[in-house]
Amino acid sequence: MDEVVVGIDLGTSKVSCVMATRGEDGRLVVVGLGKAKSEGVRGGVIVNIRAAVKAVQEAIEAVEKSGYEVKEAVVGLAGGSVEGLNSRGVVAVSGQKEIRADDVDRVLEAAKAVLIPLDREILHVLPQEYIVDDARKIKNPVEMMGIRLEAEVHVVTATIAVSRNLVQAMNGAGLGVQEIVLNSLAASLAVLSKEEKEVGVLLLDIGAGTTSAVLFFEGAPHFSKVYSFGSERVTKDIAQVLQLPDEEAERIKVKYGCTWGEGLVDDGEVIIRGVGSRPPYTLRRSQIARIIQARMEEILAMVAKDAAKTGLLPQLGAGIVFTGGGSHLEGLPELARSVFGKPGRMGVPMGISGLEESWQRPEYSAAVGLALWGEHRLPYPEIEDGELGIPRKTVSRGSSRRSKNDALAKFWDFFKKNFI
Repeated sequence: MDEVVVGIDLGTSKVSCVMATRGEDGRLVVVGLGKAKSEGVRGGVIVNIRAAVKAVQEAIEAVEKSGYEVKEAVVGLAGGSVEGLNSRGVVAVSGQKEIRADDVDRVLEAAKAVLIPLDREILHVLPQEYIVDDARKIKNPVEMMGIRLEAEVHVVTATIAVSRNLVQAMNGAGLGVQEIVLNSLAASLAVLSKEEKEVGVLLLDIGAGTTSAVLFFEGAPHFSKVYSFGSERVTKDIAQVLQLPDEEAERIKVKYGCTWGEGLVDDGEVIIRGVGSRPPYTLRRSQIARIIQARMEEILAMVAKDAAKTGLLPQLGAGIVFTGGGSHLEGLPELARSVFGKPGRMGVPMGISGLEESWQRPEYSAAVGLALWGEHRLPYPEIEDGELGIPRKTVSRGSSRRSKNDALAKFWDFFKKNFI
């Protein structure tokens, strides 16, 4: 049976699982999908291990109906005070002054030697550019000649306890964890093009309990952060203002909600169901929009304030891309233009074949992206050189003996394909 890669997005409202393998043409194809209602997760953080384990098991049972067994997965992280920072490392080139993989390894180690609190750990070290002596904007310095090698990187950190609990939940469900990946970075693989990342784009993944932001420029991340609130906060606002149960507030948000009241075309009446002895009554959509817009504007303004510190917001040629379940809210592109001064669009998962139409929605972008993130773990089919227009690669199944140069080359293939 073909080798597979599995991406699991354990969110506040649902668990999504995407299983994929490499097709005969060398590209990723979906072979299994599973989802379940999430339990034990609040604000992207596991608060009840047993409940989370049960939810993951339900999603895995669904995906294993494909006939494949799930043993390990690439798992997304969307909570735990995730923050990114930009750093730089410098090393002297060793040997004959020809830059080798070991030199790149050393400069990345130097770049990630940043002071972080004891309760945090480094999740990702993502190169932005290399500098060889005085030559800048180098994407791959291997085999270049030089004396000094510098690396500018984006370092993503998260609280240790949150990632440990995530591993605990997966292990409890009988799964090994191949890698923990920031959800918004994974989603970027599914919804953003290489060109968008190059000219500059801000991705906002709005989930039920979190809002994740990552800003790309010249192909690499320059800002990332996870905020511990999402579209669930909008539901709470509606429930509080209109004095409704959360379930009714959620129904109103999904069916009639709008984040940009100024552009509302249909300002029809909405019947609000009665609670207890209180009879039903009606409201205009514009009245509901005012509640939603106030909260969403606050969230976007908070992201804009933080992202503006990079100095790159005016240069975002591809504007703002929304994904996640919260991106369904009507009027978000218009609100984005108001807050950021840039156009916005909804991002849906792409770049993978065999994805059912019902899964081609923004709420599944992270799960699809996690499978794409793990693509480099799969072997390529045995083909003749140049047959697919991609370099021939061979990966021995189950082999653990790989040279450092091969491992770095493999990372660079993945990184160049998706971030450069």
